[in-house]
Amino acid sequence: MTDEFDFDDTCITEQDLLENPTARVPVLLCLDTSGSMSGQPIRELAEGVELFYREVTEDELACHSVEIAIVTFGGTVQTHADFGPVQQRPDLSFTASGATPMGRAVLEGLCRLEERKSDYKSHGVDYYQPWLVLMTDGAPTDDITEAASRCSALVEARQLTVFPIGIGPHANLETLARFSPRRTPLRLQGLEFRKFFEWLSKSVQRVSASIPGQSVPLPAPTGWSSV
Repeated sequence: MTDEFDFDDTCITEQDLLENPTARVPVLLCLDTSGSMSGQPIRELAEGVELFYREVTEDELACHSVEIAIVTFGGTVQTHADFGPVQQRPDLSFTASGATPMGRAVLEGLCRLEERKSDYKSHGVDYYQPWLVLMTDGAPTDDITEAASRCSALVEARQLTVFPIGIGPHANLETLARFSPRRTPLRLQGLEFRKFFEWLSKSVQRVSASIPGQSVPLPAPTGWSSV
């Protein structure tokens, strides 16, 4: 398991918590970068994530509250970005290769999330229910039992919202459903990554403009999804 961000950024994120007491919206992106994503799919995925960062950064409320972490799974599990200010945009040049260790990636992401929640609490910073976006174009090649069980328990305890997204016709939606007892997995229409991440940015903008704990209706997932 490797990391692609600079751990020196830790002092920057700590300083941000001290200087910016705004309630946070932690968003964890667990993204499939296995070999089957090579070519146009991996390029479209990177462009979609880039758009997500840009739109969140340009929103006057979300730019102070949304924090994004990115964990990819393609052969190995890599952390491209840990939670912190969205202005710290990582290198989004993903590489598609290898198998699909989805279970390990989700566990790594949840570990990052728990660490960040501890940071929030120790600095007296409130936070909204975290989001996990799990995207894959196939089926996992490792054991997902523990990861799916932990996600389901957090969802049932209302400590996590999971958005399970299948990419293309071969994505196993039944497997994705194991991570999400409350939200039905959706299938991305074609390679509409940009439309999905536009929807995601609008959704987190709505949340960032609300009060933590308040129920927020999200935009309808039209234009990019099918069940």
